[in-house]
Amino acid sequence: MALPRFSLKRYFFYVLCLTGTLIVLLNLLREDEIWHSMRPHPSQPQAVRVTGDMPKINRCESHHYYLIMEKIVNYIKTDISTVPIVIANRYRFGRKWNKNETRLAFEIEEADDASITHSGASEEKTFVRGNKLKVLNINGTVSLGENSINQDPSRRPWYMKGGTRRPYPAIRTRNTGRRLAQLWPEEAAYDDRVTNQLMFVPSDYNKTGSEHPLKKIMIPHGMAEAKIGPDIFFQQRCPVNTCTIVRDNPDDADLILFKDYITHVGRRSYNQVWMLYFLECPYHTQSVKSALINWTATYRRDSDIVAPYERWQYYDSSITQISQTFNYAANKTKKVAWFVSNCHPRNQRMHYARELSKYIQVDIYGACGSLRCPRSQSQTCFDMLDEDYKFYLAFENSNCKDYITEKFFVNGLGHNVLPIVMGAHPTDYARSSPYRSYIHVDEFETPKELAEYLHRLDRDDDLYNSYFRWKGTGEFINTYFWCRVCAMLHDDRPPKYYKDVNEWWRGDGVCTTSSWREHDLVRPQNT
Repeated sequence: MALPRFSLKRYFFYVLCLTGTLIVLLNLLREDEIWHSMRPHPSQPQAVRVTGDMPKINRCESHHYYLIMEKIVNYIKTDISTVPIVIANRYRFGRKWNKNETRLAFEIEEADDASITHSGASEEKTFVRGNKLKVLNINGTVSLGENSINQDPSRRPWYMKGGTRRPYPAIRTRNTGRRLAQLWPEEAAYDDRVTNQLMFVPSDYNKTGSEHPLKKIMIPHGMAEAKIGPDIFFQQRCPVNTCTIVRDNPDDADLILFKDYITHVGRRSYNQVWMLYFLECPYHTQSVKSALINWTATYRRDSDIVAPYERWQYYDSSITQISQTFNYAANKTKKVAWFVSNCHPRNQRMHYARELSKYIQVDIYGACGSLRCPRSQSQTCFDMLDEDYKFYLAFENSNCKDYITEKFFVNGLGHNVLPIVMGAHPTDYARSSPYRSYIHVDEFETPKELAEYLHRLDRDDDLYNSYFRWKGTGEFINTYFWCRVCAMLHDDRPPKYYKDVNEWWRGDGVCTTSSWREHDLVRPQNT
C-alpha cells in the first residue's frame, strides 16, 4: 500500500496557520492586561484633568487611537486632554486632516521605523508596532499608569529631583534626516523648549570613534559666577559636556555671550555665534547697537535659550491637581499682604493696590506702605505671611511679555498663600505656572470686582483650598543654563540672526503701561 505523498509546502502552511492563531489569542489576552494596567491604582491620587474627557471609542479601535494621539501630543507639546477636540476626532471619525496634522503623523510614523528612543524626550511613551509594546520618547509628557513616575522618582529625567534617566541620541527621520527634537523658537513657537534642550544629545555624539571639538564660550564681561574652564559642564552632569568657558581670545570662540550690552571684541570670526543675555525687562535694559545677534537668552519663551526665573515641571502632565488634606485657610485672620519697595513702577500697580484696599484689607509692608518688615528679617516676614494672610500681591514693576519673577514664584507659590498677580499677560502666566495656582487681576474688570471674589474665597474654605491642589504634582526644576548652551552649540542647525534685536525685544506689544485687559481691547493678542 502506497504511503500518502508528503508535501513540505502544506506542512509549513499548517504550522504557519497554527502559529498565527496562537499569536492572535496571546495578544487578545495581553490587550486585557494592558488596559487594566492603564487604570489608576486605588492607592494613587486621582487625576483631575484641565479639559474634557477623551471621546468614547470602542475597544477594537482604542489601542490605535490612544497611541496615535500620544505621539501627536508629544510632538506638538500639548496636553492630551485637549487633543481630541482638535485632532483626535478627525482621526477617529474620518475627517480630513489639515496639512500640518498630516505632516506630523507622517513624520512621527517615519521616526518609529528609525528608532524607539530619542533625546528630545523627557518622559516615556508606549506605542504598538507589530503587536508588541515598545517605548517611544518624543517630547516630554508622561502617561498615566500603575508605574507612574511620581511613584518612582528615579524614573524622572536627570534634571528633576531624584531623577536618573539620561537622554539618548536624537532621532532623525529616515528619508529627510530631519531632527525631530524641537529645540528652537521656529520649531515650537508656543513652548519654551527647556526640557527638550536638557534632553538633547546630537545623533552621533556618543558613537564610538566620533570626535567632537571642544566648543569655546567667551564671556567678555559680567557673569562672574561662570568660572573659566570646562568644570561647570561636568559638575552639572551635562549630557553634552564638550565645552569650556573663556574670558579672552574672542577670535577662537565659538560663541560670545554679551550680558546686558555689547562690547567691542574685535573682528568677528566666521560662523561665530553672538548671544545677547537679558534678565531684566525692556524698561530696565539698554538698547543694543546695530549688530548681528544670532541667539537670545532671556526670560521670554521665544528666546533661543530661555532663562526663566523659575521653571515648573509636572511629574505627569495629565495630573495637574491632587486632593489635599491640609487646610490652607485654617487660623488665618488677615486678608491681603504686599511687600514692596519700588513706589514708581512702569505699570499701575500702586494705583490698583490703593483701589483694592477700599474694598478689602490690604496690608502694605515696606517703603510704599505704612507697615514695616525689614529685609534683614525676611524669614520672619514670610513666616508671618504663611500664618496670618490668605492672599499676597505678586505685582511686577512692569507689564511685559513673559515677565514673571521671584515675586510670584518665590514670594507667592513658595508659601501657603494665594498669589494675586500683575505683570505678564494672563496667557503667559497660564503657560508658566501650575494650573489653578493664582488669580490674575485682569480676570476682573475692576479692583472692586476682584475684592468681591476674594471675600467669597475668604468665606469658603473649600473654594480657597482648591487653589492649592497643584501642590505635589510637580516641582520647580533647575534649568541648567550652561548645559543647554553647550548642547545647542553642538546642534547642526543652519545659522540664524536677528535683523533687529531691539524690535524683537522692545517692539510694539511687548510691554504696556496700562492693563493687559485694556491693551487687548486696542490690540488683540495673537495667541
